[in-house]
Amino acid sequence: MAKYVLFYESAEDVAGRAPAHFPAHQARLDEFHGRGELLLVGTFANPQEEGSMAVFASRAGAEEFVAGDPFVLNGVVRAWKTA
Repeated sequence: MAKYVLFYESAEDVAGRAPAHFPAHQARLDEFHGRGELLLVGTFANPQEEGSMAVFASRAGAEEFVAGDPFVLNGVVRAWKTA
């Protein structure tokens, strides 16, 4: 079964921007994990420079997550892609 990796590129000052939106972002992570769509998630060693990634069970799940993620909607994430 194929898995889909979602890569996030952090916006400028991610450490300053993220805290205001983290509770809603975490709730979305929990929702998708509970549904079995989100398998793994985390930042790289330096989130500002390297961003973060998540592994989803389906491309549709990854795209649905991004469409409503508070980090994307509020500019914490500059860009994203799936692989």
